[in-house]
Amino acid sequence: MTTPQRRIGSGLGARSTTDDVLHGIDLSGSIAVVTGGYSGLGLETTRALARAGARVIVPARRRAAAQEAVKGIEGVEIDDLDLADLDSVRGFAERFLASGRDIDIVINSAGIMACPETRVGPGWEAQFAINHLGHYALINQLWPAIARGGARVVAVSSGAHAITGIRWDDVQFEHGYDRWQAYGQAKTANVLFAARLDALGRDVGVRAFSVHPGSILTPLQRHLPKAEMVAAGWIDEYDNLTDPTFKTPEQGAATQVWAATSPRLTDMGGVYCEDCDIAEPADDSGGGVRGHATDPDQATRLWALSADLTGVDAFATTT
Repeated sequence: MTTPQRRIGSGLGARSTTDDVLHGIDLSGSIAVVTGGYSGLGLETTRALARAGARVIVPARRRAAAQEAVKGIEGVEIDDLDLADLDSVRGFAERFLASGRDIDIVINSAGIMACPETRVGPGWEAQFAINHLGHYALINQLWPAIARGGARVVAVSSGAHAITGIRWDDVQFEHGYDRWQAYGQAKTANVLFAARLDALGRDVGVRAFSVHPGSILTPLQRHLPKAEMVAAGWIDEYDNLTDPTFKTPEQGAATQVWAATSPRLTDMGGVYCEDCDIAEPADDSGGGVRGHATDPDQATRLWALSADLTGVDAFATTT
């Protein structure tokens, strides 16, 4: 069933927290995989899911930092994963599949934003590679466990998807790099990925969502000069938050946790969410989701490109 891109009246909102979202929800016995689950919104997501009883697997590029960050949180496992390295992605997936466990929730929360031009793997632009291609490969290689669990998969996108669609004539920015264009393309890719995964997986009970967490100060901004954030009105020269629309990390993580767990979303999927509800199509107010990120033909085209680039496609015999 195709889910309309319309609000459902969740009763929650921009200031709802992960505790609000998980009120009355028991995740005991569930297995959740949270990439980036040791920093920023990912860490808040790990805390919230673990408090609700889930066993949370945190794949980490920096194992020692991850172990320190999650210290004291019951029910968390750390394993090695570098989303920029497809061999590392495959290794993590093989180790998990060897455990024989099913997956109930995957939240693709790891990412980078507006970094200097960086090339990874066979020369891929880093934001597209890490934010999208690494997660694409991860989900496809974990597919047997995801399918058995009838999991929900949540791709953490951003309002920055409005910056640009997929630049089909220069996806890897080989003809001039712009850090914000590259970020916008990667965030559009997250939305398209969730839409296509939902279409492919819904017959076996797997549903996928993309989410915009809102604006939050986290380590994601590490590549931004302070002067740029001051000029944008986010903070003052003393690092005090000055933009009243910014959320706390607990509020920022709420939408991805809601998409992963809410009973209101049973038998739904393939949509972009914000402020703990399904978003409306974009309008002049600046919110919502742009049409270039929800176009099913664009989603199918991106899936095919991703399969070609990574050499992985769990649905190759059915597409």
